[in-house]
Amino acid sequence: MIKRFIVIVAVFFTVVATAQENVSSPYSYYGIGLNTFKGTVENRSMGGLSMFSDSIHLNLRNPAGYGRLRRTTYALGGSHEQLTLNSDAAEDKAKVSSLDYLAIGIPVGGNLGFAFGVLPYTSVGYQILDIREDVASRLEGRGGMNKVFLSAGYQVIPSLSFGLDVNYNFGNLQNRRTLIRDEVQLGSRDVSRSDLLGFSYNFGADFQQRLKNGLKLHAAATYSPTTTIDAENSRQLATIAFSPNGGESVVEERDLNVEDSELTLPAKYTIGLGLGRPNKWFFGGEYVSTDDNSFLSVNGAGGANANFANAAQYKFGGYFIPQYNSITNYFNRIVYRAGFRFEETGLNINNQDINEFGITFGVGLPVGPGFSNINLGFEYGQRGTTDSGLIQEDYFRLSVGLSLTEARRWFERRKFN
Repeated sequence: MIKRFIVIVAVFFTVVATAQENVSSPYSYYGIGLNTFKGTVENRSMGGLSMFSDSIHLNLRNPAGYGRLRRTTYALGGSHEQLTLNSDAAEDKAKVSSLDYLAIGIPVGGNLGFAFGVLPYTSVGYQILDIREDVASRLEGRGGMNKVFLSAGYQVIPSLSFGLDVNYNFGNLQNRRTLIRDEVQLGSRDVSRSDLLGFSYNFGADFQQRLKNGLKLHAAATYSPTTTIDAENSRQLATIAFSPNGGESVVEERDLNVEDSELTLPAKYTIGLGLGRPNKWFFGGEYVSTDDNSFLSVNGAGGANANFANAAQYKFGGYFIPQYNSITNYFNRIVYRAGFRFEETGLNINNQDINEFGITFGVGLPVGPGFSNINLGFEYGQRGTTDSGLIQEDYFRLSVGLSLTEARRWFERRKFN
Protein backbone atom coordinates (compact mmCIF):
# COMPACT_ATOMS: atom_id res chain seq x y z
CA MET A 1 0.00 0.00 0.00
CA ILE A 2 2.86 2.42 0.85
CA LYS A 3 4.56 1.95 -2.54
CA ARG A 4 1.30 2.50 -4.37
CA PHE A 5 0.65 5.65 -2.33
CA ILE A 6 4.12 7.05 -3.19
CA VAL A 7 3.50 6.49 -6.92
CA ILE A 8 0.10 8.20 -6.67
CA VAL A 9 1.60 11.24 -4.93
CA ALA A 10 4.35 11.51 -7.58
CA VAL A 11 1.79 11.46 -10.39
CA PHE A 12 -0.33 13.91 -8.42
CA PHE A 13 2.36 16.59 -8.27
CA THR A 14 3.25 16.02 -11.93
CA VAL A 15 -0.35 16.83 -12.82
CA VAL A 16 -0.26 19.94 -10.60
CA ALA A 17 2.75 21.19 -12.57
CA THR A 18 1.15 20.64 -15.99
CA ALA A 19 -2.60 21.11 -15.50
CA GLN A 20 -3.01 24.42 -17.35
CA GLU A 21 -4.10 25.80 -20.72
CA ASN A 22 -6.65 23.15 -21.68
CA VAL A 23 -8.85 25.40 -23.81
CA SER A 24 -8.64 27.14 -27.17
CA SER A 25 -11.32 29.82 -27.30
CA PRO A 26 -11.33 33.58 -27.98
CA TYR A 27 -13.90 33.90 -25.17
CA SER A 28 -11.23 32.89 -22.66
CA TYR A 29 -9.74 36.38 -23.26
CA TYR A 30 -12.31 37.86 -20.90
CA GLY A 31 -11.79 37.85 -17.14
CA ILE A 32 -9.80 34.92 -15.80
CA GLY A 33 -10.79 32.55 -18.59
CA LEU A 34 -13.52 30.02 -19.22
CA ASN A 35 -14.86 27.98 -16.33
CA THR A 36 -13.84 24.35 -16.76
CA PHE A 37 -15.98 21.34 -15.97
CA LYS A 38 -14.99 20.22 -12.47
CA GLY A 39 -16.14 16.60 -12.51
CA THR A 40 -15.54 13.10 -13.80
CA VAL A 41 -16.29 11.66 -17.22
CA GLU A 42 -19.26 9.91 -15.60
CA ASN A 43 -20.70 13.29 -14.52
CA ARG A 44 -19.97 14.94 -17.86
CA SER A 45 -21.65 12.16 -19.84
CA MET A 46 -24.94 12.76 -17.98
CA GLY A 47 -25.20 16.38 -19.02
CA GLY A 48 -22.81 17.46 -16.27
CA LEU A 49 -25.04 16.37 -13.38
CA SER A 50 -23.36 16.61 -9.97
CA MET A 51 -26.17 15.17 -7.89
CA PHE A 52 -25.67 11.42 -8.38
CA SER A 53 -23.47 9.62 -5.83
CA ASP A 54 -22.96 5.94 -5.07
CA SER A 55 -20.57 3.70 -3.12
CA ILE A 56 -17.95 2.97 -5.82
CA HIS A 57 -17.48 6.20 -7.82
CA LEU A 58 -16.07 9.59 -6.89
CA ASN A 59 -18.29 12.65 -7.20
CA LEU A 60 -15.87 15.58 -7.48
CA ARG A 61 -18.70 18.12 -7.57
CA ASN A 62 -20.50 17.25 -4.32
CA PRO A 63 -18.35 16.29 -1.29
CA ALA A 64 -21.35 14.77 0.51
CA GLY A 65 -20.98 11.76 -1.79
CA TYR A 66 -17.80 10.67 0.02
CA GLY A 67 -19.96 9.71 3.01
CA ARG A 68 -21.41 6.91 0.85
CA LEU A 69 -18.06 5.68 -0.48
CA ARG A 70 -17.32 2.07 0.53
CA ARG A 71 -14.12 1.25 -1.37
CA THR A 72 -10.86 3.09 -2.01
CA THR A 73 -11.24 4.56 -5.50
CA TYR A 74 -8.80 6.23 -7.89
CA ALA A 75 -10.11 8.53 -10.62
CA LEU A 76 -8.16 9.88 -13.59
CA GLY A 77 -9.52 11.56 -16.70
CA GLY A 78 -8.53 13.49 -19.81
CA SER A 79 -10.13 14.79 -22.99
CA HIS A 80 -9.48 15.83 -26.58
CA GLU A 81 -11.47 18.61 -28.19
CA GLN A 82 -11.87 19.60 -31.85
CA LEU A 83 -13.27 23.10 -32.48
CA THR A 84 -14.58 24.95 -35.50
CA LEU A 85 -14.69 28.74 -35.08
CA ASN A 86 -17.00 30.69 -37.37
CA SER A 87 -17.52 34.40 -37.94
CA ASP A 88 -19.31 36.34 -40.66
CA ALA A 89 -16.05 36.59 -42.61
CA ALA A 90 -14.00 33.44 -41.97
CA GLU A 91 -13.72 29.98 -40.46
CA ASP A 92 -10.87 28.44 -38.50
CA LYS A 93 -10.19 25.19 -36.66
CA ALA A 94 -8.39 24.34 -33.44
CA LYS A 95 -7.80 21.34 -31.21
CA VAL A 96 -6.60 20.83 -27.67
CA SER A 97 -5.91 17.87 -25.39
CA SER A 98 -5.86 18.04 -21.61
CA LEU A 99 -5.58 16.08 -18.41
CA ASP A 100 -8.79 17.01 -16.58
CA TYR A 101 -8.57 15.53 -13.07
CA LEU A 102 -6.74 13.22 -10.72
CA ALA A 103 -8.31 12.20 -7.42
CA ILE A 104 -8.31 9.52 -4.73
CA GLY A 105 -11.26 8.71 -2.47
CA ILE A 106 -10.77 6.76 0.76
CA PRO A 107 -13.55 5.51 3.08
CA VAL A 108 -12.80 5.56 6.81
CA GLY A 109 -15.16 3.50 8.92
CA GLY A 110 -18.75 2.98 7.90
CA ASN A 111 -19.97 6.57 7.44
CA LEU A 112 -16.93 8.76 6.82
CA GLY A 113 -14.93 9.22 3.64
CA PHE A 114 -12.43 11.72 2.33
CA ALA A 115 -10.67 12.52 -0.93
CA PHE A 116 -7.93 14.70 -2.36
CA GLY A 117 -6.91 15.59 -5.86
CA VAL A 118 -6.30 18.30 -8.43
CA LEU A 119 -8.33 19.72 -11.30
CA PRO A 120 -8.56 22.98 -13.30
CA TYR A 121 -10.87 25.82 -12.22
CA THR A 122 -10.58 28.18 -15.21
CA SER A 123 -8.53 28.04 -18.43
CA VAL A 124 -7.12 30.66 -20.78
CA GLY A 125 -5.97 29.86 -24.31
CA TYR A 126 -6.50 32.13 -27.32
CA GLN A 127 -4.82 33.75 -30.33
CA ILE A 128 -6.67 36.66 -31.93
CA LEU A 129 -5.55 38.79 -34.88
CA ASP A 130 -7.40 42.12 -35.13
CA ILE A 131 -6.76 44.24 -38.27
CA ARG A 132 -8.34 47.70 -38.49
CA GLU A 133 -7.30 50.05 -41.30
CA ASP A 134 -3.61 50.84 -40.71
CA VAL A 135 -3.28 49.09 -37.32
CA ALA A 136 -2.90 45.36 -36.64
CA SER A 137 -2.89 43.83 -33.17
CA ARG A 138 -2.19 40.26 -32.14
CA LEU A 139 -3.64 39.05 -28.83
CA GLU A 140 -2.37 35.89 -27.15
CA GLY A 141 -3.20 34.37 -23.80
CA ARG A 142 -2.46 31.25 -21.82
CA GLY A 143 -2.71 29.86 -18.32
CA GLY A 144 -5.59 29.52 -15.92
CA MET A 145 -6.36 28.70 -12.33
CA ASN A 146 -6.25 25.20 -10.82
CA LYS A 147 -7.30 23.85 -7.46
CA VAL A 148 -5.92 21.24 -5.11
CA PHE A 149 -8.72 19.98 -2.90
CA LEU A 150 -9.16 18.04 0.29
CA SER A 151 -12.71 16.83 0.85
CA ALA A 152 -14.64 14.95 3.51
CA GLY A 153 -18.16 13.54 3.63
CA TYR A 154 -20.14 12.03 6.51
CA GLN A 155 -23.30 9.95 6.32
CA VAL A 156 -25.41 11.14 9.24
CA ILE A 157 -28.22 8.64 8.63
CA PRO A 158 -28.66 6.14 5.78
CA SER A 159 -30.63 8.67 3.73
CA LEU A 160 -28.63 11.85 4.42
CA SER A 161 -24.97 12.88 4.19
CA PHE A 162 -23.05 16.15 4.32
CA GLY A 163 -19.64 17.14 2.97
CA LEU A 164 -17.03 19.88 2.68
CA ASP A 165 -14.40 20.77 0.05
CA VAL A 166 -11.38 22.85 1.06
CA ASN A 167 -9.70 24.13 -2.11
CA TYR A 168 -6.32 25.76 -2.54
CA ASN A 169 -6.50 27.74 -5.79
CA PHE A 170 -3.35 28.60 -7.70
CA GLY A 171 -2.17 29.44 -11.20
CA ASN A 172 -1.30 32.33 -13.47
CA LEU A 173 -2.77 34.30 -16.35
CA GLN A 174 -0.52 35.58 -19.13
CA ASN A 175 -1.83 38.06 -21.71
CA ARG A 176 0.28 39.44 -24.56
CA ARG A 177 -0.65 42.15 -27.05
CA THR A 178 1.53 43.03 -30.03
CA LEU A 179 0.71 46.22 -31.96
CA ILE A 180 1.90 47.03 -35.50
CA ARG A 181 1.19 50.25 -37.41
CA ASP A 182 1.41 50.65 -41.17
CA GLU A 183 4.58 52.45 -42.36
CA VAL A 184 6.07 52.32 -38.84
CA GLN A 185 9.24 50.24 -38.67
CA LEU A 186 8.97 49.14 -35.03
CA GLY A 187 6.09 47.63 -33.13
CA SER A 188 5.12 47.56 -29.46
CA ARG A 189 4.44 44.68 -27.09
CA ASP A 190 2.50 44.69 -23.82
CA VAL A 191 2.76 41.60 -21.60
CA SER A 192 0.80 41.28 -18.37
CA ARG A 193 0.82 38.45 -15.84
CA SER A 194 -1.22 37.68 -12.74
CA ASP A 195 -0.23 34.97 -10.27
CA LEU A 196 -3.28 33.79 -8.33
CA LEU A 197 -3.46 31.98 -5.01
CA GLY A 198 -5.95 31.57 -2.18
CA PHE A 199 -8.51 29.28 -0.54
CA SER A 200 -12.16 28.61 -1.34
CA TYR A 201 -14.81 26.28 0.09
CA ASN A 202 -17.74 24.19 -1.08
CA PHE A 203 -20.46 22.65 1.10
CA GLY A 204 -22.64 19.75 -0.02
CA ALA A 205 -25.67 17.72 1.01
CA ASP A 206 -26.96 14.47 -0.46
CA PHE A 207 -30.35 12.85 0.25
CA GLN A 208 -31.39 9.41 -1.01
CA GLN A 209 -34.63 7.73 0.04
CA ARG A 210 -36.05 4.40 -1.09
CA LEU A 211 -39.66 4.52 -2.29
CA LYS A 212 -42.22 1.91 -3.17
CA ASN A 213 -41.69 -0.50 -6.08
CA GLY A 214 -37.90 -0.43 -5.60
CA LEU A 215 -37.47 3.18 -6.72
CA LYS A 216 -35.13 5.67 -5.06
CA LEU A 217 -35.48 9.43 -4.77
CA HIS A 218 -32.30 11.52 -5.09
CA ALA A 219 -31.91 15.12 -3.99
CA ALA A 220 -28.67 17.09 -3.66
CA ALA A 221 -27.41 20.61 -3.10
CA THR A 222 -24.08 22.42 -2.96
CA TYR A 223 -23.09 25.93 -1.94
CA SER A 224 -19.82 27.81 -2.48
CA PRO A 225 -19.69 31.14 -0.60
CA THR A 226 -18.03 34.27 -1.95
CA THR A 227 -14.26 34.15 -1.32
CA THR A 228 -11.30 36.38 -2.09
CA ILE A 229 -7.92 35.28 -3.45
CA ASP A 230 -4.73 37.24 -4.04
CA ALA A 231 -3.50 38.35 -7.46
CA GLU A 232 0.19 39.32 -7.77
CA ASN A 233 0.38 41.43 -10.93
CA SER A 234 3.22 42.44 -13.23
CA ARG A 235 3.40 44.24 -16.58
CA GLN A 236 6.11 44.75 -19.15
CA LEU A 237 6.25 47.09 -22.15
CA ALA A 238 8.68 46.66 -25.04
CA THR A 239 9.55 48.17 -28.41
CA ILE A 240 10.20 45.34 -30.87
CA ALA A 241 11.53 44.76 -34.36
CA PHE A 242 10.38 41.98 -36.69
CA SER A 243 12.54 39.59 -38.66
CA PRO A 244 11.59 38.42 -42.18
CA ASN A 245 10.32 35.09 -40.79
CA GLY A 246 7.98 36.83 -38.31
CA GLY A 247 10.20 36.57 -35.24
CA GLU A 248 10.47 39.33 -32.65
CA SER A 249 13.57 41.01 -31.20
CA VAL A 250 13.49 43.48 -28.33
CA VAL A 251 14.81 46.99 -29.03
CA GLU A 252 13.85 48.53 -25.69
CA GLU A 253 12.08 47.06 -22.68
CA ARG A 254 10.88 48.29 -19.29
CA ASP A 255 8.88 46.99 -16.35
CA LEU A 256 5.89 48.91 -15.04
CA ASN A 257 4.91 49.17 -11.40
CA VAL A 258 1.56 47.42 -11.09
CA GLU A 259 -0.26 47.10 -7.81
CA ASP A 260 -1.26 43.69 -6.56
CA SER A 261 -4.98 43.13 -6.23
CA GLU A 262 -7.63 40.79 -4.92
CA LEU A 263 -9.97 38.63 -6.95
CA THR A 264 -13.44 37.78 -5.69
CA LEU A 265 -14.74 34.33 -6.58
CA PRO A 266 -18.55 34.60 -6.73
CA ALA A 267 -21.01 32.62 -4.65
CA LYS A 268 -22.52 29.59 -6.36
CA TYR A 269 -25.25 27.12 -5.48
CA THR A 270 -26.63 23.96 -7.07
CA ILE A 271 -29.88 22.08 -6.48
CA GLY A 272 -30.87 18.81 -8.13
CA LEU A 273 -33.63 16.22 -8.05
CA GLY A 274 -33.80 12.75 -9.61
CA LEU A 275 -35.45 9.35 -9.55
CA GLY A 276 -34.11 5.91 -10.33
CA ARG A 277 -33.99 2.19 -9.72
CA PRO A 278 -30.64 1.21 -8.13
CA ASN A 279 -28.26 -0.60 -10.52
CA LYS A 280 -30.80 -0.21 -13.35
CA TRP A 281 -31.59 3.38 -14.35
CA PHE A 282 -31.56 6.97 -13.16
CA PHE A 283 -32.76 10.32 -14.50
CA GLY A 284 -32.38 13.74 -12.91
CA GLY A 285 -32.33 17.49 -13.43
CA GLU A 286 -30.20 20.22 -11.92
CA TYR A 287 -30.05 24.00 -11.68
CA VAL A 288 -26.85 25.96 -11.02
CA SER A 289 -26.70 29.68 -10.23
CA THR A 290 -23.52 31.78 -10.02
CA ASP A 291 -23.45 35.38 -8.83
CA ASP A 292 -22.13 38.19 -11.00
CA ASN A 293 -18.46 37.26 -11.55
CA SER A 294 -16.89 40.65 -12.26
CA PHE A 295 -13.43 39.49 -13.32
CA LEU A 296 -12.71 42.32 -15.76
CA SER A 297 -10.49 44.22 -13.34
CA VAL A 298 -7.82 41.52 -13.03
CA ASN A 299 -4.67 43.10 -14.48
CA GLY A 300 -6.60 44.71 -17.30
CA ALA A 301 -8.11 41.47 -18.61
CA GLY A 302 -11.28 41.93 -20.61
CA GLY A 303 -12.46 44.90 -22.62
CA ALA A 304 -14.76 47.89 -22.66
CA ASN A 305 -17.28 46.03 -24.81
CA ALA A 306 -17.76 43.22 -22.27
CA ASN A 307 -19.85 42.90 -19.12
CA PHE A 308 -20.61 40.12 -16.66
CA ALA A 309 -23.98 39.26 -15.12
CA ASN A 310 -25.32 36.36 -13.06
CA ALA A 311 -24.79 32.99 -14.72
CA ALA A 312 -27.09 29.95 -14.77
CA GLN A 313 -26.94 26.34 -15.93
CA TYR A 314 -29.73 23.83 -16.63
CA LYS A 315 -28.80 20.16 -16.81
CA PHE A 316 -30.67 16.91 -17.47
CA GLY A 317 -29.29 13.40 -17.74
CA GLY A 318 -29.11 9.87 -16.48
CA TYR A 319 -27.94 6.31 -17.10
CA PHE A 320 -29.26 2.83 -17.96
CA ILE A 321 -27.78 -0.62 -17.22
CA PRO A 322 -29.44 -3.61 -18.98
CA GLN A 323 -28.36 -6.13 -16.30
CA TYR A 324 -25.57 -5.12 -13.91
CA ASN A 325 -24.90 -8.68 -12.62
CA SER A 326 -25.03 -10.53 -15.95
CA ILE A 327 -22.45 -13.30 -16.21
CA THR A 328 -23.01 -14.45 -19.79
CA ASN A 329 -23.34 -11.12 -21.61
CA TYR A 330 -20.68 -8.41 -21.13
CA PHE A 331 -22.74 -5.76 -22.98
CA ASN A 332 -25.56 -6.11 -20.45
CA ARG A 333 -23.18 -4.84 -17.74
CA ILE A 334 -22.20 -1.70 -19.66
CA VAL A 335 -23.50 1.59 -18.25
CA TYR A 336 -25.10 3.76 -20.95
CA ARG A 337 -25.25 7.49 -20.15
CA ALA A 338 -26.75 10.54 -21.88
CA GLY A 339 -27.67 14.12 -21.08
CA PHE A 340 -28.24 17.70 -22.17
CA ARG A 341 -27.17 21.05 -20.73
CA PHE A 342 -27.75 24.72 -21.43
CA GLU A 343 -25.64 27.49 -19.90
CA GLU A 344 -26.07 31.23 -19.63
CA THR A 345 -22.41 32.11 -19.05
CA GLY A 346 -23.11 35.62 -17.75
CA LEU A 347 -20.71 37.12 -20.31
CA ASN A 348 -22.15 39.84 -22.56
CA ILE A 349 -20.12 41.22 -25.50
CA ASN A 350 -21.33 43.90 -27.90
CA ASN A 351 -24.75 43.62 -26.20
CA GLN A 352 -24.90 39.91 -27.05
CA ASP A 353 -25.27 37.26 -24.35
CA ILE A 354 -22.76 34.42 -24.75
CA ASN A 355 -24.62 31.16 -24.17
CA GLU A 356 -23.56 27.54 -24.51
CA PHE A 357 -25.26 24.17 -24.89
CA GLY A 358 -24.07 20.58 -25.07
CA ILE A 359 -25.44 17.13 -25.88
CA THR A 360 -23.61 14.27 -24.17
CA PHE A 361 -23.34 10.50 -24.46
CA GLY A 362 -21.15 7.96 -22.71
CA VAL A 363 -20.51 4.39 -21.70
CA GLY A 364 -18.97 2.77 -18.64
CA LEU A 365 -17.04 -0.38 -19.55
CA PRO A 366 -16.47 -2.87 -16.69
CA VAL A 367 -12.86 -3.96 -16.20
CA GLY A 368 -11.82 -7.06 -14.25
CA PRO A 369 -13.82 -8.97 -11.66
CA GLY A 370 -14.42 -5.99 -9.33
CA PHE A 371 -16.11 -2.60 -9.72
CA SER A 372 -13.43 -0.84 -11.81
CA ASN A 373 -14.38 0.59 -15.18
CA ILE A 374 -13.21 2.65 -18.13
CA ASN A 375 -15.53 5.52 -18.97
CA LEU A 376 -15.86 7.06 -22.43
CA GLY A 377 -17.73 10.30 -22.99
CA PHE A 378 -18.76 12.15 -26.15
CA GLU A 379 -20.08 15.69 -26.33
CA TYR A 380 -21.20 17.99 -29.10
CA GLY A 381 -21.58 21.61 -28.07
CA GLN A 382 -21.87 25.17 -29.27
CA ARG A 383 -20.72 28.42 -27.67
CA GLY A 384 -21.32 32.01 -28.74
CA THR A 385 -22.89 33.55 -31.84
CA THR A 386 -21.89 35.13 -35.14
CA ASP A 387 -24.13 38.17 -34.50
CA SER A 388 -22.57 41.60 -33.81
CA GLY A 389 -19.22 40.53 -35.26
CA LEU A 390 -18.69 37.73 -32.72
CA ILE A 391 -17.52 34.12 -33.09
CA GLN A 392 -19.52 30.92 -32.83
CA GLU A 393 -17.66 27.83 -31.62
CA ASP A 394 -18.81 24.33 -32.52
CA TYR A 395 -16.90 21.62 -30.70
CA PHE A 396 -16.72 17.88 -30.32
CA ARG A 397 -15.08 16.47 -27.21
CA LEU A 398 -13.93 12.92 -26.50
CA SER A 399 -13.30 12.17 -22.83
CA VAL A 400 -11.66 9.11 -21.29
CA GLY A 401 -11.70 8.34 -17.58
CA LEU A 402 -10.53 5.54 -15.30
CA SER A 403 -12.38 4.66 -12.11
CA LEU A 404 -10.31 2.02 -10.32
CA THR A 405 -11.83 0.50 -7.20
CA GLU A 406 -9.88 -1.67 -4.75
CA ALA A 407 -11.31 -4.94 -3.55
CA ARG A 408 -10.87 -4.07 0.13
CA ARG A 409 -10.77 -0.94 2.27
CA TRP A 410 -7.47 0.63 3.31
CA PHE A 411 -8.40 1.05 6.96
CA GLU A 412 -10.31 -2.18 7.43
CA ARG A 413 -8.90 -4.40 10.19
CA ARG A 414 -8.20 -7.92 8.98
CA LYS A 415 -9.65 -10.82 10.98
CA PHE A 416 -7.92 -14.16 11.47
CA ASN A 417 -9.48 -17.36 12.79
